[in-house]
Amino acid sequence: MGQKIAFGVGMLANQMFPASLGIFMVVLVQNLGFPGWMWGIVYFLPRVLDAVTDPIMGFISDNTKSVWGRRRQYVFLGAIVMGVAFSVMWQLYGENTVNYNFTYFLLGSFAFYIGLTIFSVPYVAMGYEMSEDFHERTQIMAIAQWIGQWAWVIAPWFWVIMYDPSWFPSPEAATRQLAVWVGVIFAICAMVPAIFIKSKSTLNEKFSPLTFDAIGNSLSKIIQGFKEAFASRPFRKLCISTFFIFNAFNTVAGFVFFIVVWHLFSGDAGAAGYWTPIFGSVGALVTTFIVIPIVAAMSKRIGKKNAFMVSQSIALVGYASLWFLFVPGKPWMFIFSLPFHSFGIGSLFVLMMSMTADVIDLDELNYGVRREGVFGAIYWYMVKFGFAIAGGLSGVILTVVGFDGNAAVQPEGAVDGLRLFFSGLPMLGTMVAMYLMHDYDVDEARANEIREQLKLRKIEKNKPASIYTPYQPGTVISLSEQEKAVALQLQNKFEGKSSGEIKSLFSQALEKGFHGLCFSPYLEGQNIGEVLSEDQITRRMSIVAPHTQWIRSFSCTDGNELIPKIAKQKGLKTMVGAWLGTDKTKNEAEISQLIKLGKQGLVDIAVVGNEALLRKELPEEEVLHYLKLVKKSLPEIQVSYVDTYYELFQRPTIVAACDVILANCYPFWEGCSIDHAPVYLQKMYETAKSIANGKEVMITETGWPDSGESLNGAIPSSENAMKYLIATNEWAQNEGIALFNFSSFDEPWKVHHEGEVGQSWGIWDKNEKLKY
Repeated sequence: MGQKIAFGVGMLANQMFPASLGIFMVVLVQNLGFPGWMWGIVYFLPRVLDAVTDPIMGFISDNTKSVWGRRRQYVFLGAIVMGVAFSVMWQLYGENTVNYNFTYFLLGSFAFYIGLTIFSVPYVAMGYEMSEDFHERTQIMAIAQWIGQWAWVIAPWFWVIMYDPSWFPSPEAATRQLAVWVGVIFAICAMVPAIFIKSKSTLNEKFSPLTFDAIGNSLSKIIQGFKEAFASRPFRKLCISTFFIFNAFNTVAGFVFFIVVWHLFSGDAGAAGYWTPIFGSVGALVTTFIVIPIVAAMSKRIGKKNAFMVSQSIALVGYASLWFLFVPGKPWMFIFSLPFHSFGIGSLFVLMMSMTADVIDLDELNYGVRREGVFGAIYWYMVKFGFAIAGGLSGVILTVVGFDGNAAVQPEGAVDGLRLFFSGLPMLGTMVAMYLMHDYDVDEARANEIREQLKLRKIEKNKPASIYTPYQPGTVISLSEQEKAVALQLQNKFEGKSSGEIKSLFSQALEKGFHGLCFSPYLEGQNIGEVLSEDQITRRMSIVAPHTQWIRSFSCTDGNELIPKIAKQKGLKTMVGAWLGTDKTKNEAEISQLIKLGKQGLVDIAVVGNEALLRKELPEEEVLHYLKLVKKSLPEIQVSYVDTYYELFQRPTIVAACDVILANCYPFWEGCSIDHAPVYLQKMYETAKSIANGKEVMITETGWPDSGESLNGAIPSSENAMKYLIATNEWAQNEGIALFNFSSFDEPWKVHHEGEVGQSWGIWDKNEKLKY
């Protein structure tokens, strides 16, 4: 609980600065004469800077090596910068020109938001790291939001202090002194998490370097990390839903002062007295003592998504009722709407931050890394970018409705226009968010399943030198002395050559061209089952087409059916696969689509399944059934099944049913050293040929990874990958053997199936750059 409270004190600072900022901003229009466009700019530009720097800070925080861990030092430093900048930026004087005050405040805002980024990004990441438990995450965020809500109870009373002449001679004088108190007190609050929340040393972690050059060079990685995180469908829903709710709410939040003063009290700010702070304070108290406890309880009982839906439905009632309950002469009536109104923002961050922690687990499962900083930065990027948009829209709305803070009488319809936006815009944003979240699918069962998979992976990771692979362990082929002599000759071919010379040999092999390439369509951030776009397939096909005669694909659904079509447009031959597994409905769809592509003339060799027998996902009888079905439907096309050479060796019935023998051969997965690997591949081929009964044998997959875990004598490296590609393709071309290199591009989605080595087989990397 002490850790949770320490995190909550940081949230009080994280909330108080923007809460105070929102209150003090009124002075810019009401007392310092900023027109609507200036209000919009000082609201918009600093927040854009904040949003842009957040992902950079997330990258730095995620990759920091220190005895204090990744976060604490930045939280402490950011607190100081934020507090000092906030105190200084509000030192505005009415006797200065509007342009001077505008420029001074804008520059001060830039400094403040840089400090806010340094503080808030690692601070939010701290919260995501505090627990792995599905419900405790909600409790952490509920406690933090409960403490943070006191900022919104306190801050509205600044209005009373600012506009009461017994306190200060003018509102701008009030903001000058209040800003110093806020800056000092809440900078100290912001330091509390850095001082009291535990963290472990990261000195020995394998993080990206944080030199200036490395950070500069890593901008593309930051952008790629942003794309990866945002490619997560559930995370995207959380971000966009938050954007719509928070943006819509904050666009009109500043109007409450104008509505209370001009609608309820005909422009008399003194007569409005306590009613403006009452709106904010009562709403915050309702959130603190009613909304947050109810939302936390609902989340535990009915789930986070359902709690979100119920809370936002209640908020819709509150937003709508304010149109009717802002009644001149009866200002107390709006209080009846606040218990409903407060469920909107009051529930948002409790639930969304908890759900973000669940999605970060999903990201780790998919990509093998923890990226709380990047995800926190992107999530708060959407919040802050929404805030920036809100500020700009606020200025636009003030201008559109004709509201003028300096006028003695407002133009007709101006105040009603503000009221219409005040109720209508949050309702619109909330309804869009609810629509987006209706099929959010990371529920408690899924979150617990992800956690269990991560735990199992950690157990496996701690086991000595083992990689998950369905391939048989250990070398099963022995080389004769003559074959070892051949291997030595191949070894001598590369002996003494520098990396640059080996790259030159690889370039010659690439220029000469390969017989075939296994096509990798999935971009980083995509997983099996996601629908592929024609653009991404076309772009990747254009890269590989000059270097191969054949393309092999593995599926005929989810956009994969576009691969043979685009390959044919590039003048390539196609080996088109239907992916078979345990899902019979999916199998039927794959087979049906394969037959359809064959009848359209897009298939040169039809492949019915890939290693389904090796994975024990189908019995032999079903594979034979699908083979017979496709052969009957496509009598003019060669039809076959793909599996490892040794699996086919044990399946004479399958071999007999195939028109051509398609064997996957990986010396690496059998732990063969790179020196023997090319000859070892030849022996694999001979094993497959021995049971082919005169049919042609093709090597449908072979390759070597350039990084990742070693397997016995098989060591991944760039030089080994190049040596293997050069030697095996030269042998295959000399012998007239059809060989398909695996693979065209690195495949990040494989990291949680086969470890780091599983994603490192491409000739081009995940960003479509030639590796060698």
